[in-house]
Amino acid sequence: MGIAVSTKNDVFLLNTKSTSYGFGIDDRGLVRHVYWGRKLQCVEELELPEFTEVSTNDPVFQITPEEFPVHGGLRYKEHCLKAIFADGTREIVYQYCGYDVEKGEDWEELILHLRDDHYEFFVDLHYKLYPEYDLMERSVEVRNQTEAPIQIEKLHSAQFHIPYENLNFSNVHGHWGAEHQRFVQKVSYGKIVIENRRGISSHNHNPYFVLDRDATETEGEVYFGALRITGNFSGVVEQTAYGETLVQMGLNDHDCLLELQPGESLTAPAILCGYSSSGFETMSHNLHRFALDHIMRKGLRPVLYNSWEATEFHVNSRDQIKLAQKASELGAELFVLDDGWFGERHSIQNGLGDWYVNEGKFPNGLEELVDAVKGLGMMFGIWVEPEMVNPKAQLYQQHPDWIYHYETRVSDTSRIQYVLNVTKPEVRDFIYQMLDNLLTRYDIDYIKWDANRPISQTGPQRDIWYKHIQTVYQIVTDLKKKHPNVLFEACASGGGRIDYGILGIFDDFWTSDNTDAYDRLFIQDAYSRIYPIKGMRAWVTDCPNFLSGRVIPLTFRYHSAMMGSLGVGCNILKFTQEEVELSQRMIQQYKEIRPIIQEGTFYRLENPSPNDYFLYEYLKEDQGVIFVFLPQSKVGHRGTTVRLRGLEEQGRYTLHTSKGDVTKSGSYLMYHGLEVKLSGDYASAVVRFEKEP
Repeated sequence: MGIAVSTKNDVFLLNTKSTSYGFGIDDRGLVRHVYWGRKLQCVEELELPEFTEVSTNDPVFQITPEEFPVHGGLRYKEHCLKAIFADGTREIVYQYCGYDVEKGEDWEELILHLRDDHYEFFVDLHYKLYPEYDLMERSVEVRNQTEAPIQIEKLHSAQFHIPYENLNFSNVHGHWGAEHQRFVQKVSYGKIVIENRRGISSHNHNPYFVLDRDATETEGEVYFGALRITGNFSGVVEQTAYGETLVQMGLNDHDCLLELQPGESLTAPAILCGYSSSGFETMSHNLHRFALDHIMRKGLRPVLYNSWEATEFHVNSRDQIKLAQKASELGAELFVLDDGWFGERHSIQNGLGDWYVNEGKFPNGLEELVDAVKGLGMMFGIWVEPEMVNPKAQLYQQHPDWIYHYETRVSDTSRIQYVLNVTKPEVRDFIYQMLDNLLTRYDIDYIKWDANRPISQTGPQRDIWYKHIQTVYQIVTDLKKKHPNVLFEACASGGGRIDYGILGIFDDFWTSDNTDAYDRLFIQDAYSRIYPIKGMRAWVTDCPNFLSGRVIPLTFRYHSAMMGSLGVGCNILKFTQEEVELSQRMIQQYKEIRPIIQEGTFYRLENPSPNDYFLYEYLKEDQGVIFVFLPQSKVGHRGTTVRLRGLEEQGRYTLHTSKGDVTKSGSYLMYHGLEVKLSGDYASAVVRFEKEP
């Protein structure tokens, strides 16, 4: 049974396959946390210890480990909910009102009901269990049943209590071109705050937390949670003076005020969370499997070719058809026409908002290119940036009031564009109709949806930071209902929208505009800790790389990009015959291993060598792939030992190496390992293997 309730008192034990989470209602009616960790067997053993004040400066409300602390009373700690009632009261006092249990095919949900003791204001705490994945989804719904509006000043989705001090906190930092740079820091006294205030969720931090007790990939305790929101979020990690570490995550209250009208409700974004007693690998596997099974669209992602780096804004039908012909020759399955096809779009100066096909670039209409791509047996994709408008665009000239702005201020431009106020019904309808017309008129299979600047000058309303992205979600959801076969890629000035909020609504992540194959190893490694490989778009692009200036061999570039959903962005019209043939071999190899890469189990392998090898393994049923990278040879030119994971000890596995086939037992490959030595700089190898029948 996933949800157990004590017969002696109101104590709840939530069990997954390997973990337990416990809390109860104390004698003051507070919802108090009790346990999170390895699986317990009996709810009756859980007890709520009696709390007494440390002093008058440490009241019970301050030290009680509440599941969902609210603002008010003798609480001076971080709180999850703050509201302003119509009479000006800014304190919440809740009462426990019971619970409900709902069940699905592979989930079970406990809903805890709370109510303010004076106002008809209700708070429901949701705990949804996915036992086979050792995951729980926590969220909160607030409902206004009064006869006047209630303002929500702060809404965090959950608080977590971890019964340890001196933990390690990890997340990512970064900026454009350097997204997903993993960092680890020790948690001590004081608060760690991660957040986004730009309206784009993940250039700087990502909406998740990972806390561990000196864990490794395969050993040690790890607590984690990923917030399902795109846009402004905040998270707080705090080691308290009372022997525990607290974590909260939810909507960022910076410049945010949400108003609930009578009868309205609001559900905070859920946090997908879990506990691992066997290191980071288990955390990643549970999240990846859940995403593949419950969030992402089924089916393998196609090998794409994107025209941006070949032509930039200099788009015309003739050259695009030439690129499509060459892309088809290489083995691409999807041709994506990037920026520059619409309006007066010859640079970043103009065009955004005027979503008509430029007749000078496409004198025979877009159909000519679409038909040519389809005739080559490829899917067709196109780039759009629907949330934006240029000041020179016809759309802005006709509707200057459609952007976020203040009437008494000069509106900010960034990248010479404004942000459309998509929360206005007329703007939302315009974007939907534009995309619906595009998808209806042309045989389009793939939409690359970009967003190249942050939101600013939002106007007098303070709810747009939340409502903007909810509107984007709804537009795409509605479009996919009408055009169910179209894939959508989430691109936001590179990797600005990578989170569990947008995953499932969109189908792919553009991980970063930084396509340098060496830099991508770090970006992709950090990405893999939380997010599924199948959603990670990775391209092969030209050298010298436009950001790093590095010149990296084409084989290394392909191998790096083959670790996710493969794409090519080179100017392939300039390829030599040798580069054409190498690309054909690499793309064909990727197609053969693609089910293993996109749907298999991913392992970050240990490198015991003083040389900086990057070692990765993918395993699906009886087939697997090993990636080995050596960006630079150090003095001594040492090799490394590749110790695989996830194999059957008694099984026999054949590895197809460059020196011939090697057959070893699973125990040998996992415990002794395979000796590998690469030489030179930017050396790489891909090794396939399979288990013998």
